[in-house]
Amino acid sequence: MITMKEIAALAGVSRGTVDRVINNRGSVNPETEQRVRSIIEALNYQPNKAALALAAQKKRILIGVVLFSANHGNPFFRDVLAGARHQEKKLAAYGCRILLRETAFDPQAQIEAISQLEAEGIRGLVISPCNDPNLAAKLNSLREAGIPVITTNTDLPNSGRLAYVGSNYYEGGCTAGGLMGMITGGAANVGIVTGSDLILCHSGRVQGFLDTVSRRFPAVRVLDIQKNDDDDFKSYEAVSRLMNRFPELNALYFTAGGVYGGCRAVLEYKKDRAVQVISFDDVEKTKELVKSGVINATICQQPFRQGSRPVRLLFDYLTTGSAPSPAVQYTETAIKIRENIGP
Repeated sequence: MITMKEIAALAGVSRGTVDRVINNRGSVNPETEQRVRSIIEALNYQPNKAALALAAQKKRILIGVVLFSANHGNPFFRDVLAGARHQEKKLAAYGCRILLRETAFDPQAQIEAISQLEAEGIRGLVISPCNDPNLAAKLNSLREAGIPVITTNTDLPNSGRLAYVGSNYYEGGCTAGGLMGMITGGAANVGIVTGSDLILCHSGRVQGFLDTVSRRFPAVRVLDIQKNDDDDFKSYEAVSRLMNRFPELNALYFTAGGVYGGCRAVLEYKKDRAVQVISFDDVEKTKELVKSGVINATICQQPFRQGSRPVRLLFDYLTTGSAPSPAVQYTETAIKIRENIGP
């Protein structure tokens, strides 16, 4: 098996330079890095994982985690955080620790949170990003500084991220469109309540729904799209506006959080008309609404895995240089109804 010393000799560089390339530490001339990587690939160099893991124990591996606030928004992210904390415990013996920051749907707040984490010495970042060019530029600057980024739950194009872990949100929207057609017999007047245009997974679920009902269920008519920032109070107001403005409304589609608040408005109007409801995720309040029959079906996406998997992938990358494969790792989509929603 070829060694780092031999790679260094072939490339005409020091062992330290080879180590920086293998472990993605940055501070290497791009041409030199390409020369070293070409040799590594040609000779099929495989790092000694046991030795690297032992070395990791001797130094801190700080991984920053930036999520949308569960306490002031979508409780879904409590399960994402639980997954990240679970993985942190499993890797604690190797010196791995996560540093958490929670923000609203605010790109500037996310940029500031990342800068704080940089100052604290993170070596990698997990983030649920807003769809914003300034944030994408910030993530690219991390990559250039040798700090790999994995996006979770929602992706960000052109950000230089190492990998994405989360649902296929367009497919989730298509699934919701198919469900809506099935439960309404292919004819309905639908109000859509989404979180924010700044979040790709929200807009992707809207687009998937629109494309599916347009193609398969032409009698399913979308009346309006309202935004709620994943907030129950805003969601209550949004659904109330829809119900008042459109007396013909008989179906609702929630793409993200704020489901409980929106369904409170549904219950107030339910005596006047039947409303079919499709939502995402199985947070506690949503489970209760499925069990009580207010929500017909909810589409779930493995939030725990969306927290645990990115932390593990970053740890492996930082300690062995092993890049995630594939770079896009979709979680499973599950449809839950009253009969399988669980306790």
